[in-house]
Amino acid sequence: MQELLEQIKKGLDEDLYYLSLFSVLALPDLCGAMDSNDGRASEKKFIKWFDEYVAPKYSGFVSGNDCYYFRCSLLHQGSSQHPKNTYDRVIFIEPSKTTNTFHNNVINNALNIDLKIFCNDIVEGVEKWLKKNEDADLYQQNYDKFMRRYPHGLSPYIVGISVIS
Repeated sequence: MQELLEQIKKGLDEDLYYLSLFSVLALPDLCGAMDSNDGRASEKKFIKWFDEYVAPKYSGFVSGNDCYYFRCSLLHQGSSQHPKNTYDRVIFIEPSKTTNTFHNNVINNALNIDLKIFCNDIVEGVEKWLKKNEDADLYQQNYDKFMRRYPHGLSPYIVGISVIS
């Protein structure tokens, strides 16, 4: 999991904002799944995780429901607009395009968030969650199935070269 977080951070440092944003929106699902008996993600688990680990930083502007609907619209339709969301749309300012920070405000019923701050807030939430859960039985059980890098291959399939599986 830590390697995924490091790649997201590198993406932000390299101005790869689409990749970083798409990736962080999957993280609450991954954490919810890793922390459950069935090892599966769900809307309820996403919302609960986000409300606990990220929403407090947004002073009521972004709830787990809001983030979940934004996640659904972005990952499934490529849109920042969802009919069930509190806001008409989500607008991100690209951090590299201005020296000002525009974050956590509403403009004409559009939620405006600094993209880098938002991504980092979710990554920090995952890091906090990991410290609390990575030694737990459920996490260990579900981590066996987690997609990760095997630098020397994955026997008996491919050995001697790095694979991701």
